[in-house]
This record gives sequence, structure tokens and C-alpha cells, in this order.
Amino acid sequence: MEENNKSAGAEETFIERQEDDEETDPESNPLRIPLLKRNRTLSSNPLAMVGAKVSHIESLDYEINENDLFKHDWRSRSKVQVLQYIFFKWLLAFFVGLLTGLIASLINLAVENIAGYKLLAVVKYIDQERYLMGFIYLAGANLFLTLVAAVLCVCFAPTAAGPGIPEIKAYLNGIDTPNMFGATTLIVKIIGSIGAVAAGLDLGKEGPLVHIGTCIASLLGQGGSGNYRLKWRWLRYFNNDRDRRDLITCGSSAGVCAAFRAPVGGVLFALEEVATWWRSALLWRTFFSTAVVVVVLRAFIEYCKSGNCGLFGKGGLIMFDVSGVSVRYHAVDLIPVAVIGVIGGILGSLYNHVLHQVLKVYNVINKKGKLHKLLLSLSVSIFTSVCMYGLPFLAKCRPCDSSILGSSCPTTGGTGNFKQFNCPKGYYNDLATLLLTTNDDAVRSIFSINTPTEFQIFSLIIYFALYCILGLITFGIAVPSGLFLPIILMGAAYGRILGVAMGTYTDIDQGLYAVLGAASLMAGSMRMTVSLCVIFLELTNNLLLLPITMLVLLIAKTVGDCFNPSIYEIILELKELPFLDAKPEPWMRNITVGELVDAKPAVITLNGIEKVGRIVEILRNSTHNGFPVVDTVTVPQVVSSPNETAELHGLVLRAHLMLVLKKKYFLQERRRIEESEVRDKFTSIDLAETWGNIEEVALTNDEMEMYVDLHPLTNTTPFTVIESMSVAKALVLFRQVGLRHLLILPKFQPARASPVVGILTRQDLRSQNILSAFPHLEKAKESKKRH
Repeated sequence: MEENNKSAGAEETFIERQEDDEETDPESNPLRIPLLKRNRTLSSNPLAMVGAKVSHIESLDYEINENDLFKHDWRSRSKVQVLQYIFFKWLLAFFVGLLTGLIASLINLAVENIAGYKLLAVVKYIDQERYLMGFIYLAGANLFLTLVAAVLCVCFAPTAAGPGIPEIKAYLNGIDTPNMFGATTLIVKIIGSIGAVAAGLDLGKEGPLVHIGTCIASLLGQGGSGNYRLKWRWLRYFNNDRDRRDLITCGSSAGVCAAFRAPVGGVLFALEEVATWWRSALLWRTFFSTAVVVVVLRAFIEYCKSGNCGLFGKGGLIMFDVSGVSVRYHAVDLIPVAVIGVIGGILGSLYNHVLHQVLKVYNVINKKGKLHKLLLSLSVSIFTSVCMYGLPFLAKCRPCDSSILGSSCPTTGGTGNFKQFNCPKGYYNDLATLLLTTNDDAVRSIFSINTPTEFQIFSLIIYFALYCILGLITFGIAVPSGLFLPIILMGAAYGRILGVAMGTYTDIDQGLYAVLGAASLMAGSMRMTVSLCVIFLELTNNLLLLPITMLVLLIAKTVGDCFNPSIYEIILELKELPFLDAKPEPWMRNITVGELVDAKPAVITLNGIEKVGRIVEILRNSTHNGFPVVDTVTVPQVVSSPNETAELHGLVLRAHLMLVLKKKYFLQERRRIEESEVRDKFTSIDLAETWGNIEEVALTNDEMEMYVDLHPLTNTTPFTVIESMSVAKALVLFRQVGLRHLLILPKFQPARASPVVGILTRQDLRSQNILSAFPHLEKAKESKKRH
């Protein structure tokens, strides 16, 4: 339901120019000259993909609604209540970190044990040379785990499919994503992540953990889900979109911290990648949440080191520690480092492009129904099992290197760098070491330091090619999935390949080349720099890598930006979520907001004291979420008699009109009501609730003839701009302030004319919607590219 109040001058046509001017560059068009005649009205699409479900999209009310009830509630708060509000903000941030850390620990525990015991059973069959039974067991277990995850996502919570990060970005940008943060989504995300990761699919739990953190934050902020919400008095302070936005930002940073055990990286990820709006107070609370997550994870890891957690517990707080090698590099080493950055940028943009095409195909398949979604997920699982089990037979057995200290070779358990697989005693299979293991252990193996002869370049090439294919076909199926770990594995593979190729020409360890390759591919695909740099430092515990890591990230991002947007921006576009970018298009500076509202139907205004019947008629015949409230005032004249003119009183929301109709606070006569009368009938808590649809309202004929005083419910300070403002400037204001409605005022208001020209919403400011209404701009852009 997108709010589309429009301009009263929709019938006016634009001034037509001569045919020879049609190719004029719109960037050279001065503001005072109107654009060419439009072909159609400004349109919008209220539907978008949320997870794997098509949903009706609305915007969020991040703007403070300064009506009489809000002002009284704000004035009446005592110092104790203000301190309570601040205290509970920090308390909720604490619980977000605590619960996210606990759930992340449980997910890690479950994944390591399920996958570990599954692999131990497979190894047992291999030791007995019962290779067919080993494959049947592996494929059957993976198929069952994938089926559990897919059935939960398809049948119970379609919004739990995928990583969830694009939808979180959209929410923090001001887009309401229905059912994205509910209790059912949270439960399915947890169980589905365990099943999908333990099934050996080429996906990670990092993206789902970010989504899990935001679900926890949202549920805490609103006191629960649906009809089971707590009605505690102090929770009323957080029953608004602004405070829920801050909590979800804390949840996203806590999720990244839980995934990578990187507290500072989690804060920077929220700042750089997902958050649209930021301030210093929010920085402190997100850092506090990530600190709590780290404490919980550290306590859990220390507890598990005593052997109380089954196969989990041998690792430390640092996930992929490479601090055991000295980092020595010279000026000549910067050349292969730069090459890694260039390759990462090219491969990252190529990966984004191909994945975009694959997701388009998957969308066509998924639209055919639930059965097709399940079959697609199970087909990917079977293909993955075949490759993981069959490809190691192509690798040659290598003799164990006795010079490598502190490692057992060969290993026959679920972990270890030198897996025996089908090799005789004293030999190991390097490709099985990478494939017949969990993704986390595969990263540890490929990041391993002081092992220059562990992997053959042939095995690394097979592994890289396989994970490129798996990474493309796995993301997009109906299971919770993350992009971080697949990209890390692909990047680490080609980084190690380059390290092997360099041989003795460099002093940098092959494991560090793998780290740089992973960083470069992530920067080339996701286009992050600062947060990725800190995350990799916290992942690897090697501060000496900082200079060359920064260089690799900058090069990879720069190269990737030359070809296409980041992977999350591509997914946002594919899902048709109306995300507003920070940077407006250059041609937007030569279109005025007045010209935009001219391309829309007439704006619908309400009187300060309005008839109930007209309110009901407007709500039934429109989908708008905001209506300007206009009063008629008398202006005294010095010579002639007083004149009546229209005055803009403010903006009233659809939800508040529904509140009045549901509570039936009507007047028998047209009059203004006192502020005390309103406070007796409504509270500030009522203004934050949703009140259903207009179809649920039943009114008698007598009630339809009554009146409603809208003044106490009207936001008297809406954001307004003059009609001559450029669209580029309006877009920046709209995004930075977090608006839902932007009122357009006339530059000059004649007597008895409407004081508002129209309303712009986020759909009206999207470049594709503007270009559809003004095709001349698209033609001029193409003409400029050709020349």
C-alpha cells in the first residue's frame, strides 16, 4: 500500500518543444524550463519479494509525528521516566547481544555435531572400502537435512529463506518488510540454518545470524509477536518505528559479531552496509551489544573446551588464526598483491552478474509452486553430495610430510588437514581435506600456514571451479543461506593458487595469500572496505596483514565498481524493494518536484473538521497513507473586506483516521474540541497501534453525518519543500531524514487556492518510476552514451 497523493495540476500539459530539441541532454536543462511532455503518469509498484514471498510493501514512519497527543506525552514525562527510557534502551541492547550470542553458540554446537558425526560415519565406510555405502549415507543425510530446512521455509516461513540482509537494508532504509522479523521466521531461521549448513551445502550461517539478531531485536522491542505481545508499561516507549530501527541496527551488528566473533567489525558492518541513518548514541549501543556477544561466545567456548560439547570446542575465539607466521614483504611483493585485488574485483563483478541471471531463472521456477521449490533445493543437495564425495577420487594421493610439526598425517576423523580418504597408510588426499569437511574447517585448512606443499595446484583449481558453480546454484534455493562463507572459500582458493604459482619468488606465506584472495573477492562482490578489513583482522588475528589487506580491498572494490553494483544492491533490485540510494542521478538536478507532482492525480486534502462520511469514502477509494489537513482562515484587509484563504494545518495519517473511526469519537456539530477531551479518549499508545482496514468499520447512516475534529491528531510540523526544488535535493532530504511523505508547497499561493501542490513518497523518487513517466530522459541518457 504505497501512499500516492498527487498534484492538483495533473491536467496541465508540459510545454512542447521542437522535434530537433528532443535529443537535448537533460543535465543541461535549467530548472526554469519545463521538461518535454510526459507520456504517462508517475506509477509505482506496491509489491516486492520479501524472502521468498511476494508481499505488499509500505513505508515506515521514522518521522516524529508532532501532534497534540505526542506533545502532551512528551511534556508530561518526568525525569524518572526519561531515565527509564534511556535505561531500557541499554537494557534491550544488552538482551539483544545476550540472546544473539546464546543462539549463535547453539547453532555452532548443533552444526559441528550433526555434520561431524555424519562425516565420521562416512569415513568409517571409507575405511572399510565400502565406498558406495559411504556415498549413500552422505547423500541421504544431506538430503534429509536439506529437506527439513526447505520444508520449514516453504511451508511455514518463506521470509526465512535467503540471507535476509537485503531486507534488513530495506527496513533500515524505511521500507516495511512484512513478516520479516516475526517469531515464526526466527524459529525457522534457526532450525533451517542448522539443517542447511550441516547438510554441506555451499552456504554459510553468517547472513542468517544477522537476520536472527534483527528478529530478536524486533521481538524484544515490541514485547513479542502478534497476539502474544507483552503489554508492559515501559515497552510503550519503544512502540514506534524510530526506536525499533535502532534496535534492529543493534541486532544486525550483533549478528555479524556472532558469525565472525568480530565485535568491532560487526559495528562497522552495520554502519557501512546496512544502516541508512546513524548517530553517535547508536554507535555506543551497537558496540555494547557486540561486546555482550563476545563475552557470551567466549564463555561458551571456554565451557566447551572441557569436552562437554561433543565434537565442538577445539577452536578458540579467533576463527581462522594465522598469527603463527611472520609477515615479511617487500616492494616487489606488492605486484602479486595488486594482481589479487584486480582479480578479486573482476571475479566479484562477474560472480554478481552470473548470480543475477541464475536468480532470475530461480524466480521463474519458484513461481510454479511449493513442490518446485522443494525439488530445486533437493536437486542442489544431491549435486553437492555427488561432487563432494566423487571429486576427491580424481586427486592423487600425496605422501605425508614429516617436516610439518604439530599435525597428524594422515587423519581419519572428521577434522584435520591431511585426510586419508582412499589413500594407503602414510598418504593423504588433499582434495578430500577440503571437500569432506564442514565449511569452517575447509577455511581453516585453506588458510593454514607453514604448509607450502600441502595442496596441489590441480586440486585447488578443481576446488575453486567447483565452489564457483556451487556458489551460483546454491544461493537462491528455499533455505536460509549466507553469502559470506562461499565467497571466502572461492577467494581463498584462487589466492592460494596464486601463492603456489609464486613459489619462492615471494616471502608471503601461501595461507596469507589465501586470506588476501578471500578479502579481495568479498570486496569485489559486496563492495565493502572498512568493515571487511576489520573483520578479516579479527578473523585471522594478524595485524601485520593490515597494510596489504587495505590495498587489496581498495583495488578490488574500485575494479568491481567499474562493472556493476554490489551483490546486495542487485538482490534489492531483483526483489523490487523500493530502496533509495544515497547518491541521486545527475539528471535529477534538472527536474523539479513540482514537475513530478504534475505527473500525478490530484492531491486529496481533508478539512480540519471533517465529515465522517467523507473520511470513510476517501479511505475506501484510495490507498494513500497520509492526507494534508487544510483549514480555511480569514485574513483581515486594511481597505476591503476580509478574505478567506486556505491554510495548511499539517498531515494526518491513515492509521490515525482509522483510530477515530474504530473508537467512534464523533461530534454532533462542526466544532473544535478541547485538548483535555482528546486525552480522555486517546493515548499516545493508541497512536502507535495498527487499527485494521476500512472494511472492518461498521457505521450507521447517522454516524456518517457526524463530524471529526482532526486537529489533535494532525502532525503540525510535516516536512515541506517549495515546488521549485530539484528532485535530487528532495531525494537527499527524504533519505537522510527518513521520511514517508514530503509535502510540496506552491511558490506563490493565489487567493482561495490550495496551500499544498502535492505529496511525494519514496516510490515517486525512484529513478525507474521517474523515467517511465518522462521517457525523454531515458532517450537523452542513451544519446549521451552513444556520443
